[in-house]
Amino acid sequence: MLSKKTKYAIKALIIMGKNMDKPPMQIAQIAEQERIPRKFLESILLDLRNAGILYSKKGSGGGYALNKAPEEINLAAILRLTDGPIAMVPCASLNFYHKCDECHNEVTCGIRAMFLEIRDASVKILEQTSVADMIAKETILSAALLS
Repeated sequence: MLSKKTKYAIKALIIMGKNMDKPPMQIAQIAEQERIPRKFLESILLDLRNAGILYSKKGSGGGYALNKAPEEINLAAILRLTDGPIAMVPCASLNFYHKCDECHNEVTCGIRAMFLEIRDASVKILEQTSVADMIAKETILSAALLS
């Protein structure tokens, strides 16, 4: 299940992606439009900025904006940044591997083998899905609703 932190990060990136041609967005503006608690959003945006996904501008006309094109920001990167491992078990993680304490032999472990397949399928989809794809999906869904 996605954490609220990850969900809010994606929502913030989508709204900034939709406003690429406008000045940087203020935290209060994003928080209000997306119904995200402001203090929580501040922490999320700082993490995204520190990762190079966003840039911030101080002073008049300041705020946050995408530092990369929406097509270059994939969901796998966001998920790893906000939640850590994508794998559901630590022994199947690419970036956060940890041997399970109760495991006798990883080579013959059916749980690990199955969750490696699940991880690979999930990572493939997440790496191939960008913020631009999420914006396009919202546009399609909104158009279908209005039809």
